[in-house]
Amino acid sequence: MFFTVPTILTWTRIVAIPLIVGVFYLRTPPESFQNLVATVMFIVFALTDWLDGYLARRLKQTSAFGAFLDPVADKFLVCASLLVLVHLGRADVFVALIIIGREIAISALREWMAQIGASRSVAVHMLGKVKTTVQMVAIPFLLYDGPLFGLFHTGVWGHWLIWGAAILTVWSMVYYLQKALPEIRKRVK
Repeated sequence: MFFTVPTILTWTRIVAIPLIVGVFYLRTPPESFQNLVATVMFIVFALTDWLDGYLARRLKQTSAFGAFLDPVADKFLVCASLLVLVHLGRADVFVALIIIGREIAISALREWMAQIGASRSVAVHMLGKVKTTVQMVAIPFLLYDGPLFGLFHTGVWGHWLIWGAAILTVWSMVYYLQKALPEIRKRVK
């Protein structure tokens, strides 16, 4: 099931990465226009994460390939956006290292646990979903980085949300490592 509607939607998140990054390398003034375009693109492509899962279940087009590609696309989109935000000075490098490092570590842990037949012990948990949701709200706030409807400045809220996401990131990593620890102990002896 390489070219189902849900899988194509997942692929769009990967294709979106150079588009979102490219917005900030175009010489199109003003900066607020670039911010708006990148924010809208990020939101639209991030929504495909929900939509592809919904459609896969609804159309009965779930597949092992789709289950593999979906989290990969999410991680690519988040990591690339974080690197852009660090480059623009809107996100702390320490936050980016925490989030990207966790994604690499937990992906490697899940792969290893699958190889030893213990993937259920590191199955996706609600804590990981909350972490992802906070990231997916913080990133467009930081991309936009301006007043929203004259009510608040998204950069300020984005700053606090991305730090909240970093805390949730560490918390979820500890949770997954604790879940995997009994299996790790069995294998290390």
